[in-house]
Amino acid sequence: MILYTLRCSHDHHFEEWFSNSAEYDAKKQAAALVCPDCGDKEVAKAIMAPNVGKSHGAPAPAPTCGTPMGCGGCAYAGQH
Repeated sequence: MILYTLRCSHDHHFEEWFSNSAEYDAKKQAAALVCPDCGDKEVAKAIMAPNVGKSHGAPAPAPTCGTPMGCGGCAYAGQH
């Protein structure tokens, strides 16, 4: 299932679920998408931000200065 935010030509925004992107394309081509606010059939996908989940992997290692003696006042002092 895909949730799209849609926008009519009167700038009303609404959401609708589709089984896949092909279902959206078929409904769009058949003019079967209707704005619930005004009944407009000139509907298109609105610009949406992607829903990106958090990574569940190990955290990135702290930066190191690369000196064999360890931290001695480098730019990463106390961070490694």
